[in-house]
Amino acid sequence: MLTKKGKYGLKALVDLARLGPGETAFINDIALRNNIPKKFLDTILLELRNAGVLRSKKGPGGGYSLSRPASEIRIGHVIRTLDGPLAPIRCASRTAYEACDDCSDPERCQVRRSMTEVRDAIAEILDNMSLEQFVAGGADFEVPEREDRRASHTA
Repeated sequence: MLTKKGKYGLKALVDLARLGPGETAFINDIALRNNIPKKFLDTILLELRNAGVLRSKKGPGGGYSLSRPASEIRIGHVIRTLDGPLAPIRCASRTAYEACDDCSDPERCQVRRSMTEVRDAIAEILDNMSLEQFVAGGADFEVPEREDRRASHTA
């Protein structure tokens, strides 16, 4: 599930993606336009800056801007930066795997196997969606068809 932190981060990025070339925005303005608590937004934008998604500039004409074109920023990277792994449960995570206390055989666990498929589907969409496509409402976005999904549709 997307947390408020992730949601606010995406809203702020949409706001920044709509700026003209060379323009920057102050935290106060982004917070007001998107109804985000300023102190919380400070933390979020700092994390995104540290992850290389944003750049900041102090002084007159300062503020935040995207560090690269919106077409090069992947939504999956943003969500992982702010919310952590995309997997719905820890045992299905690639980067933060943690075995369940109640599971004696993770390899045969149907819950884990199903949630791994969910993780893969979420990652496939979010890792292929750019901020530019996200801002456009997914208008130019096509979900790549996975090999195993194609086989089940034709069988």
